Amino acid sequence: MANSDPVYLRVVEDLRRQIVDGTLPPGAPIPSRHQITRKYSVGETAARHALRVLAQEGLIIGRVGSGHRVREKPTLLPLHRTRATEPQAAFASDMQSGGRHPSCTWRSELAEAPPGIAQRLRIGEWSPVIRVRSVFRGDGKPMQLLTSYEPVEPGQSQAPEEGAAERRSAAFRLPPGGAAVTDITETVHVRVPEPTESDLLELPAGVQVLHVERTYWAGGRPVETSDAVIPGDRFRLVYGIPTPL
Repeated sequence: MANSDPVYLRVVEDLRRQIVDGTLPPGAPIPSRHQITRKYSVGETAARHALRVLAQEGLIIGRVGSGHRVREKPTLLPLHRTRATEPQAAFASDMQSGGRHPSCTWRSELAEAPPGIAQRLRIGEWSPVIRVRSVFRGDGKPMQLLTSYEPVEPGQSQAPEEGAAERRSAAFRLPPGGAAVTDITETVHVRVPEPTESDLLELPAGVQVLHVERTYWAGGRPVETSDAVIPGDRFRLVYGIPTPL
């Protein structure tokens, strides 16, 4: 490291190397601030900064009264992304396959479409939409956040609703004679979670999320769009890609 680098980075680099190469295995205790100051000949402030950086990187976890330990490496569960199944049903199937009990709570409300959502639904900015916020859980632990938007149709109820039973999305409850879903577009990117998302998903420091944007199309018209926020340390996305016959 360059001599001009802050002294605490020398501590971070050495402890990070030991965690990555297994010298400090998952669950192993991390030296205390006092031990770090003696071992690396640094001050209390440098030791505190080093521990904070390692925690922010998601490499260590600190608990009051027990110090810091190397974070356990989680087993990534599969989340299958298909066009045939509703998100809640697909999530439930994945949880049950992994031996976990699935559950979901949701709340719908009338809202205004912000510019990005309006563009995805091809409606005017701040047009009325039905927004549904859902929290998916496995064995009671929050596993995924889903926010969906659908344009308000004539005669559609706009009263707020909430519940724990399955709620069929607009793409799967088209009225009789309506156009069936013909296409689904989906994009995925990784980002830092917002504070509210970290709280709802109970994320440790340093964990990023997978953000999945999905839009359902019926006859060239978008009928619903959604944003799924998925902990990057718990799941891997699994896609099935059909080949031409």
